[in-house]
Amino acid sequence: MYRALYLSPMIPSFHLAETAQFFREVLGFAAVMDTPEYAIYQKDNLTIHLLRAGKDIGQMEFYLEVDNLDGLWASIQDKVQGLKVREPFDREYGMRELHIEVPHTNTLLFIGQEIKR
Repeated sequence: MYRALYLSPMIPSFHLAETAQFFREVLGFAAVMDTPEYAIYQKDNLTIHLLRAGKDIGQMEFYLEVDNLDGLWASIQDKVQGLKVREPFDREYGMRELHIEVPHTNTLLFIGQEIKR
């Protein structure tokens, strides 16, 4: 068999530079590769791929689990002004989450942390 190492979303963007800026400036990802057509960003052991796309793309969603959701929210809430955001809230399945529509994509980012009981 094999051992899976990473699963990296590939996010089509209507405006790659501004989508990349969101991951850099709001979520603290660093560029591994950044061209006008394709970019790879990394934080800790996570990698995202951004690619240029036309206007006719499907919707996608992905989930980022973190260790301090409220601390993250405190550090980014001013940076996400003007974006479609649902502020942190508790879910019935034991997660505290916030939702952000990723700029210039058709992507919803769920960020969550397990609620310790």
